[in-house]
Amino acid sequence: MASSLSTKPFLTASRTDAFSGFAPLNSDLRSLSSVYLQVSLRPRFPKKLQINAAGSTYGNHFRVTTYGESHGGGVGCVIDGCPPRIPLSEADMQEDLDRRRPGQSRITTPRKETDTCKIFSGVSEGLTTGTPIHVFVPNTDQRGHDYSEMSLAYRPSHADATYDMKYGVRSVQGGGRSSARETIGRVASGAVAKKILKNFSGTEIFAYVSQVHKVVLPEDLIDNYNLTLDQIESNIVRCPDPEYAEKMISAIDAVRVRGDSVGGVVTCIVRNCPRGLGSPVFDKLEAELAKAVMSLPATKGFQFGSGFAGTFLTGSEHNDEFYIDQHGRTRTRTNRSGGIQGGISNGEIINMRIAFKPTSTIGKKQFTVTRDKKETELIARGRHDPCVVPRAVPMVEAMVALVLVDQLMAQYAQCNLFPVNSDLQESLLPALEREEVPL
Repeated sequence: MASSLSTKPFLTASRTDAFSGFAPLNSDLRSLSSVYLQVSLRPRFPKKLQINAAGSTYGNHFRVTTYGESHGGGVGCVIDGCPPRIPLSEADMQEDLDRRRPGQSRITTPRKETDTCKIFSGVSEGLTTGTPIHVFVPNTDQRGHDYSEMSLAYRPSHADATYDMKYGVRSVQGGGRSSARETIGRVASGAVAKKILKNFSGTEIFAYVSQVHKVVLPEDLIDNYNLTLDQIESNIVRCPDPEYAEKMISAIDAVRVRGDSVGGVVTCIVRNCPRGLGSPVFDKLEAELAKAVMSLPATKGFQFGSGFAGTFLTGSEHNDEFYIDQHGRTRTRTNRSGGIQGGISNGEIINMRIAFKPTSTIGKKQFTVTRDKKETELIARGRHDPCVVPRAVPMVEAMVALVLVDQLMAQYAQCNLFPVNSDLQESLLPALEREEVPL
């Protein structure tokens, strides 16, 4: 019996039928009656190469996913990982959403949206529960018919063509996910992040317009240590210097009446950032900030600290020398490093600049091609910002806040789980005694 079993073919009828389409191979397999074969059905690519490439989620510990299209039913976000027991209401988000919304002034898009947010989950009796927070903002002023021509022809320098190249289908009304309306979810979640940072460590994030087209605000006119939100919000272009604000508004007005657009620069600073945020090598804090703000629509450049101007200095001119301040803390006399050294925050003011291109959708005739590959001309209709920079200010603040709160939670988990080395480190809870920590 044992001998007869050993000479039987390993492949059963059902197994050999799987190879029936390969006659030569099937014949060879039948001839190998005494050979034991092991067939392993594996995916074409190793499992480790299979990644989630959806691209609508940011963060590891404080994770935010945005959803919705420009002219769909609405937009919003889901915030996962928010700490529990934080006082939170729609009003906390609405302030920043009002700064972002369209129709604020003559230099923004005339689209009329209240951008009123509604929290559907994750908050109970005014406190976060630690579960996912769902925020929704309805679209109430859609005009999809404004995009009838643009559904057939690609807008130059817009995402129309590349969305088709990637997906083979797209939402043609208003640009879908490439529209700045997607940033509503970022601003709403960023408002939560800013509240956490402010309450936990007194961290403040301020962004403002420092350039519109050829009007450049000199850096020495702004005192980053005493800059206030009221100064930034004192004019429609969100430049804290009144004189340069008027020049910027005039520059936008000049192109707006011609159906054209201009770009500019947003400067962002962070005060009272905890030390130690960020990680060496791939997850450096400035690298995370660059990724976050460069994911915003219309961004084209990022500078940190001294930026490109630092390349004109020598090491002795550029280095930030250390000293001990009156509180016994290690500080730097200058801040050309921009508050981050070796990818880790050092407690000084973090500063960065983000360049935004001119708005792609303009009311002037341009040459383009259609989806069926025919050359044509296009005069875009619809309602669009002649300069996106003023409305980008709260967007930049939101993305910076999302990075910092995610890094704060990572730092606390890794380096503050056990007692810190008080000779070198600063506790992330310096003001709370053990019995004062809320339970």
